[in-house]
Amino acid sequence: MKPILCLACLCLTPLLAAEPAPKKPLNIVFLLADDWRFDTLGIAGNPVVKTPNLDKLARENFRFTHACVTSAICGVSRSSFLSGQWMSRHGNRSFDAMKTPWAQSYPGLLRANGYYTGHVGKWHSGTFPKQEFDFGRAYSGAHWIKREDGSEIHVTRKNEEDALEFLATRPKDKPFLLNLWFFAPHAEDEHPDQYRPQPASMSLYQDMEIPIPPLASETALRNLPEFLQAAENESRIRYHWRFDTPEKYQRMMKNYYRLCTEVDAVCGRILRELEAQGILDETIVVFSGDNGYYHGDRGLADKWYSHEESIRVPLIVHDPRMPQSSLGRTNDDFVLNVDLAPTLLAAAGIAAPESMQGRDFAPLYLAPDREPSPPWRTEFLHEHGTISNKNRIPSSDSVVRRDFKYTFWPEWDHEDLYDLHHDPLEQHNLARGPEHADTLAAMRKQLQTLKSAAK
Repeated sequence: MKPILCLACLCLTPLLAAEPAPKKPLNIVFLLADDWRFDTLGIAGNPVVKTPNLDKLARENFRFTHACVTSAICGVSRSSFLSGQWMSRHGNRSFDAMKTPWAQSYPGLLRANGYYTGHVGKWHSGTFPKQEFDFGRAYSGAHWIKREDGSEIHVTRKNEEDALEFLATRPKDKPFLLNLWFFAPHAEDEHPDQYRPQPASMSLYQDMEIPIPPLASETALRNLPEFLQAAENESRIRYHWRFDTPEKYQRMMKNYYRLCTEVDAVCGRILRELEAQGILDETIVVFSGDNGYYHGDRGLADKWYSHEESIRVPLIVHDPRMPQSSLGRTNDDFVLNVDLAPTLLAAAGIAAPESMQGRDFAPLYLAPDREPSPPWRTEFLHEHGTISNKNRIPSSDSVVRRDFKYTFWPEWDHEDLYDLHHDPLEQHNLARGPEHADTLAAMRKQLQTLKSAAK
């Protein structure tokens, strides 16, 4: 404290300490890729894909290695991100609007508490509620989009332009939320080429041979339940669109990885813009995916089921509150898409509504050497509704643990039980063996417990 001279008594009187300036609310940028599974990152050990910007973000911040979704399908997962709820509660079983009131979503709560909110890119959770955002532009479904003048722009390039416009035009006296939800690298299902990157990316991976996944085998296909092997199953149909010959596999996967690298480049551009504006150290940045993806594994394409390659997603977090000791570290706890909403609200100083079922995961990176209280989850419910009919995409419910995974297919009255310690590739169904009867009974009971809690 600086002394001041008291002219009345010619003595030194300490100046009263000023009140500490209130902390500025943190800005939030949520980067969400589509159909991007956990290992589609160089830093996650992928030997092919080039993701230098996301790798750098992870090296300098924090990465979760066992982040998962509670429903491996675009629309349902996005509603879970928005609401912090399982499908059983938010009610979107495919691509419909969630039943959760908008005022209980994280964008709704942030806006109600003074945030300037923006959404750019894919929505896929009912009709886009443009009126609920200060800046809203939703589009997806095609890799090339027509402009008003008739020219075409790539969807990832448009994501970049719109996000930069949001950052340039936002009011500078308010904290902000930006959802940058990419359509890529989702396939353009109606187009024979499926994955359509920008011309400048075509030299990438050109001279490489993309490794065939260990599970891309006839044996792995035959280890699936018979109804997943059937010709009318949607995963099998899309497998034949994309991966059923060596030449097709190489062409499709190279273009898929090109789309990923384009998304990575835009993520880097957004990070550099935050830095140029001097606000990166005032902004939480999260990168994740809406579900995993089969790259021909098990003779399948797309997602939907509870295998590891379908439910696990990347999760990288930059948070200015993070201590130096956290930087560059990883965590292998089950962090879920339902956890994002309460985490972002807590960072903004906003209480999560009781309707949210997820949990603030920031303590896992703010104090990584301290056991969270209560202890972190060791299991979770994965649920998926029927899409069209039981032959096309059947419904399933799973209890996912690190040691065992149990799945019940109600329309087929079929059970799967895998010992993940001894069978991490989920190849040997133990549900029929009497030696695992006790484990099976316990998992059945726990599934009902988790399903009741999810409602």
